[in-house]
Amino acid sequence: MTTDTPIARLALTALDCPDPLELARFYSRLTGWPVKERTENDWIELDPGGAGATLAFQAISEGPYRPPEWPGQEHPQRAHFDFEVPDLDTGEAAVLAIGARKHEVQPAPESFRVFLDPVGHPFCLVTA
Repeated sequence: MTTDTPIARLALTALDCPDPLELARFYSRLTGWPVKERTENDWIELDPGGAGATLAFQAISEGPYRPPEWPGQEHPQRAHFDFEVPDLDTGEAAVLAIGARKHEVQPAPESFRVFLDPVGHPFCLVTA
């Protein structure tokens, strides 16, 4: 693999929130993208109609939701990227080789894997 060869394709950006459906409806109105049919209550995506990466909304699982402050770091922003790869093992090896670290928590390693970028921001590799 050369440095010009991409490892993955950006699939979505996920926003943590207290009510995924409510926030999905807001961004649906903003973008014109419909809300995808729900399979889970704590994870909802928009359908960009083939326009590329989409937005997803994820329910927070701990404590009360605190909106991010900007600028400021008392309550930092809460978002992460998902990148699609054709093969999770190959993608994992590639991101580790460029400086990512595999997170110790892996909720569903057969379908997605959680990593940290060099400064600690989480991102996921997901199967295409």
